[in-house]
Amino acid sequence: MEVRSEERFMTIPLESEQLSDLSSVRTLPALFAWRVARTPQAEAYRQYDEAAAQWASFTWHDASERVARLVTSLSRLALPRSARIAILLPNGLHAVCLDQATLALACVPVPMHALDNPASIAYILSDSDAALLVAASDTQWRAISGTGVSLPSLRQVVVLKRELPDKAMTGDLPVLTMEEWLSSPPATGPGQDVQQAAPDELAALVYTSGTTGKPKGVMLTHDNVVSNVKAALQRIAPRESDVLLSFLPLSHTFERTAGYYLPIAAGCCVAFARSARQLPEDLKTVKPTILISVPRIYERVFAGIEASLAKSIVKSWLFDAAQAVGWRRFVRTRGLADGSAMQAIVDACAWPLMNVVVARTLQRQFGGRLRLAVAGGAPLSQQIAHCFLGLGVPIIQGYGMTETSPVVAVNTVEDNDPATVGRPLPGVQVRIGENKELQVRGPGVMRGYWKREDDTAKAFIDGWLHTGDQATIEAGRIRILGRVKEIIVTSTGEKIAPVDLELAIMADTSFEQAYALGDNRQFISCVVVLTNAYWSQLTATLKLDPMDPTSLNSRAAREAVSVRIRELTQDLPYYAQPRAVILSLEPWTIENTLLTPTLKLKRNNLAAHFAEEIEQIYQH
Repeated sequence: MEVRSEERFMTIPLESEQLSDLSSVRTLPALFAWRVARTPQAEAYRQYDEAAAQWASFTWHDASERVARLVTSLSRLALPRSARIAILLPNGLHAVCLDQATLALACVPVPMHALDNPASIAYILSDSDAALLVAASDTQWRAISGTGVSLPSLRQVVVLKRELPDKAMTGDLPVLTMEEWLSSPPATGPGQDVQQAAPDELAALVYTSGTTGKPKGVMLTHDNVVSNVKAALQRIAPRESDVLLSFLPLSHTFERTAGYYLPIAAGCCVAFARSARQLPEDLKTVKPTILISVPRIYERVFAGIEASLAKSIVKSWLFDAAQAVGWRRFVRTRGLADGSAMQAIVDACAWPLMNVVVARTLQRQFGGRLRLAVAGGAPLSQQIAHCFLGLGVPIIQGYGMTETSPVVAVNTVEDNDPATVGRPLPGVQVRIGENKELQVRGPGVMRGYWKREDDTAKAFIDGWLHTGDQATIEAGRIRILGRVKEIIVTSTGEKIAPVDLELAIMADTSFEQAYALGDNRQFISCVVVLTNAYWSQLTATLKLDPMDPTSLNSRAAREAVSVRIRELTQDLPYYAQPRAVILSLEPWTIENTLLTPTLKLKRNNLAAHFAEEIEQIYQH
């Protein structure tokens, strides 16, 4: 089935002055220049000023001036066209302006996750042949250079701040602070001219998260990204009055397109969150109207609510009742289900009170002004979708991948079926291939993988991109079933989608994280990270010492958790229900290499990390 759908800075040519509308824009520098010319004094960015202890605001004109200054400094390096510039910075004005300056010189940004481990960063620097690295600190650079990875193409390192007292400790390359670099005198000889990027040239080299094996550099052109922005703009339609809170890493294509380039096209303001830890406070301060996130953030909010409700039977009953009423109202208004006329009348009478007492409390967790919340990058549990949608948090799911720039499909607030990831964007074609695999074709599909011709050839079949995801297409909407390669096949021949099992476990807020396994084994098992609150409660019940590490391996604790997991997975086939469990209290993070920068499980790393415990449970 197929669906179509008084230092003088180098100035950036404002070809947008000749552009009547967005349809004429073909490159990312032209998009930025078009926006600056259109609304120069409108608020573009907002970020927290630590020194002043307050939020600072920047207009599009302010951002353009910063970009022009960076263009001047970059041009002094006289880099060749398409040179790779590695950006290892947290989300903020430095990151977006450096990205724009790189594009203005027809060079290629290589965005990297600021929290990635040094070995992974060094690999990307080497693989991309990066000529320049801009990082947050010299401490970060010392860790990268300390890996011993050869970086022959790297000519310069620039850092936002210097933390080490001895410059020599940072390696052989010259390391300048951003301030020193911007104020450096011009080099002898001609600098680099501002060049117009062509639509078919690279706009980014974005490395995939690498859930298995080494990350691959995805080559995205200006045509790829701009076409995706324009198509997403038709479907989502942000407004110039919108405020978007940005906290997903800009190294992730989802955030780059939806949280950075799309707001440029729409003219809305992007506020950069301070950190994941401070996100709840930033939500209440910034009061965003648009939020783009992975499901993990919504899960944390939901878990906090569940923990709070556990203290009061009355509040818990009221919350459940409000969810039920709200969800029935939602499905009726979206035409997803019918109900009795009497039930509709009862719900209409009950909702005003439920809205004031319950729904607005949840809405205030997100600042109280949210008109659009996008969840992507991983499946969103239906329990959380039903709760949030029922209580007035307009959450929509979408689907995409780095290789598609990235958005393939997305629901809308008005046309929202949370069991699906929505309809394909205009201009994007999808079909179901062998083994129920979703395949994609369209202007947003990548050129290929950097230096990997064989991998590029394997990624396509007759011009269609293999997504690796299993799906069905129902009434024009895409429903994701699971990963083709992540299907667990037990030694008895049973096939299980691990994501379904993990989501069923994660529906209980006693579990922080879950990892299902059992490939080529006789039965399914899982590893779970318990919340501290649940562990304290469980050890008290079992009369175990919560501080004793051996308690996690006790038969009593494992059996008690297994019983709970069997209850949670009772709707799955019997062979998909875990028969053994490994308990942990240590969260899986990007830093300990068990999660990707987009918070997906690194299954190979988890298998290696728990190898000894896994062997033990299958020996008994």
